[in-house]
Amino acid sequence: MHKLRFWLFVCMCSLTAQASAGLFNDDEARTQIQRLEARIDQLEKTNIKLEESNKQQNGSMLDLLTQIESLSQELRKLRGQAEELEHNLLDAKNRQKDFYVDLDTRVRHFEAAEAASQAAAAKKAAETSVAEDAEAIESSAYDVVYAYYKAANYEKVVESAKDFIKSFPSSKRLSGLHYLLGDAYFALNDYKKSIASYQVVVSKYETGTNVPDAWLNIAACQQQLKENASAKKTLKLLMTKYPDSKAAKKAKKRLSSLK
Repeated sequence: MHKLRFWLFVCMCSLTAQASAGLFNDDEARTQIQRLEARIDQLEKTNIKLEESNKQQNGSMLDLLTQIESLSQELRKLRGQAEELEHNLLDAKNRQKDFYVDLDTRVRHFEAAEAASQAAAAKKAAETSVAEDAEAIESSAYDVVYAYYKAANYEKVVESAKDFIKSFPSSKRLSGLHYLLGDAYFALNDYKKSIASYQVVVSKYETGTNVPDAWLNIAACQQQLKENASAKKTLKLLMTKYPDSKAAKKAKKRLSSLK
């Protein structure tokens, strides 16, 4: 704007000089000056508008740059958050994978333990079933021997008893079985075999309830074999070892009758 006014001053001086020289009259000079002033005002206004427009553009550019910087910062922040979320997601996936691996291991362990438990239970059940079946068979075999004994079929008692001993050599019923076998041999007048059967009872099962009676029956066999001295020793042994038994009382009576 100062430049425009400077040139206006120069032009006016020129016009004044021209007027002074007689080139223009006063009216023409004023007209020229007015036109020139009007032109200068127009140019000044235009210049002002340009300066304002430039300022607005500069302000808009500054605002735009500020917005760009703000957006850049926001973008960097969002990228950082995205990277952090991606890292957290990866960690979560790894933890989930580890969890499922651990869970699968635990499930397999429990399945194996359950399978082993079921197998052990099945084995135990099978063993129990086999034991129960064996017990039932053993009990039935003993019942056969005892049934023959009750029926006084002593030959069958001897036969079935021998079969039982072969089939069940570790049976808990052997004490009673040998006692029945001794009675069967006594009834068949085979006193030596009877003594042998009773001897098994008193030697292997000396804590059994039928041991005192077995000693008493051994003495009876010895009496039948005319071995009274041996019978006396046996009766005295019975009275010494089992003084409170019923067999001991019977032994005392028999001993008094022996000569």
